[in-house]
Amino acid sequence: MTKVILVLLGALMGTASGVVWAQGTAAGYPGKPIRLVLPYPPGGGTDTIARPLAQRLSDNLGQQVVVDNRGGAGGAIGMELVARSAPDGYTIVLAITAQLAVNVSLFKKLPYDPVRDYAPITLLATGPYLLVVHPSVPVKSVKELIALARARPGDLTYASSGNGSGGHLAAELLKTMAGIKMLHIPYKGGGPALIDLLSGQVQVLFATYAAGRGHIQSGRIRALGVTTSKRPAAIPDLPTIAEAGVPGYDSGVWYALLAPAGTPRDVVAKLNGEIVGALNHPEFHKMLVGRAIDPIGSTPEELGKYIKSEIVKWAKVVKDAGVRID
Repeated sequence: MTKVILVLLGALMGTASGVVWAQGTAAGYPGKPIRLVLPYPPGGGTDTIARPLAQRLSDNLGQQVVVDNRGGAGGAIGMELVARSAPDGYTIVLAITAQLAVNVSLFKKLPYDPVRDYAPITLLATGPYLLVVHPSVPVKSVKELIALARARPGDLTYASSGNGSGGHLAAELLKTMAGIKMLHIPYKGGGPALIDLLSGQVQVLFATYAAGRGHIQSGRIRALGVTTSKRPAAIPDLPTIAEAGVPGYDSGVWYALLAPAGTPRDVVAKLNGEIVGALNHPEFHKMLVGRAIDPIGSTPEELGKYIKSEIVKWAKVVKDAGVRID
């Protein structure tokens, strides 16, 4: 009888230990601050999403979520940093279309693989770029800008947040579809590009709504159109580029959160739940919509599939536009 009891107790202890193991590392996670890497310098559009999100996550998780801007090389510096970080949930990245779907077709060599090197957490949101110009440019519509570019091929300069960035490709797509020429001036992020647009050093920019809104309202820059196929609710009076003279044009931006490959699934699941919860919070949701950003909050699996499909989509766009960066 005693032997039977000991066997049963052993089985129960084994089951209990199995339950503890199944809980994984997320049981005590997070136990220290989390680093949220942004592969762009401070002042760009990703900051306006990342910093409020970091604050809300800090409050909910009980640990500080620290934003770490690592710009340069079209986002490759920050992306490589995260890919090489320990897969423990304490380093994550907020990346956009360029780093995850475009760069693989633009660059011959990347120091990271957008599928192999990361564990998807969630598709955070989508949004448009705004086609904006310095007030010294004598145009007030997309059609007028196209006409000016055709009359003065190569004279107009356009800034971007870097080679291979979403703004760069949006401009190249416009050039191809409208049959125009403009000179590309790449920067190390949206912030520096916007500064030079404001000073008149460059003439055209595809900016995020969050970064350009205040300057548009003050008249320091002029908005001509949005890059998405539909007008965002926050800016219903600004036409899409497709409506304004380039039928079929569509080049928005999406934001995603990822961790290094190998990050425990339960840690990824916890981060996913916290981030989706933040997106569904009425105050945070309203803030994003007010900035022309559409909150999403996908599962990790959905994001993984989406990244793969977007790589295929943008490979065709890059090929058709004839863009290549060595």
